[in-house]
Amino acid sequence: MENIYLNIIRIAKQLKYFQQYQTRVSFLVGAEETQRLVNEALVLITLGGNDFVNNYYLVPFSARSRQFSLPDYVRYLISEYRKVLLRLYDLGARRVLVTGTGPMGCVPAELAQRSREGECAVELQRAASLFNPQLGQMLNGLNGQIGSHVFIAANTMEMHMDFISNPQAFGFVTSKIACCGQGAYNGIGLCTTLSNLCPNRDVYAFWDPFHPSEKANRIIVQQIITGSTKYMNPMNLSTVLALDSRT
Repeated sequence: MENIYLNIIRIAKQLKYFQQYQTRVSFLVGAEETQRLVNEALVLITLGGNDFVNNYYLVPFSARSRQFSLPDYVRYLISEYRKVLLRLYDLGARRVLVTGTGPMGCVPAELAQRSREGECAVELQRAASLFNPQLGQMLNGLNGQIGSHVFIAANTMEMHMDFISNPQAFGFVTSKIACCGQGAYNGIGLCTTLSNLCPNRDVYAFWDPFHPSEKANRIIVQQIITGSTKYMNPMNLSTVLALDSRT
């Protein structure tokens, strides 16, 4: 939602683009058909992670960390997130898949900066442990207010931790070292043509210092589609699609 970098499209502008898109489509197919298309669309939204990694914890004594204690910052983010989701609803979204933050302290970039022996960074993990449950509670409250399961929570923390804590069970040789990068854990900087590159990306849980590999993402997507309530609340995506097919 917020970021110190200047070359991002802020969420308010993204929502404005979504509104402009609907206006343009309505010129082509009419307002009624446009509304149907938007109402039946599946919307995926992920917010929060960069607010911690690239803002609150980016540098020691960051502006946000001086302004807010961590619990207060989490509450602030949740309140802002709620406004974004309500705006999406106002713009016609009726099936919104909402992902929480992953295990931010366990990605190679954070291991390289904050870990001595490969352990996950405690403060970032604490942030995720505060943010994700409050996100789930907020989504339940919104669904109750609306009277429908519009917002579906995806517990990406649990999905990631399955293969981070036991990479071999999922066919990975490591969940600490990125396939592409440099420095400790291949976690420094960006993945470029000059970076170290692993010979087989399918045995690495992370592609670059921050992002899961394609194989890891397939594991995550499978849980989104068919996962139990440990991963998806109140239902997984296959259940959502089955319900929608009956209407």
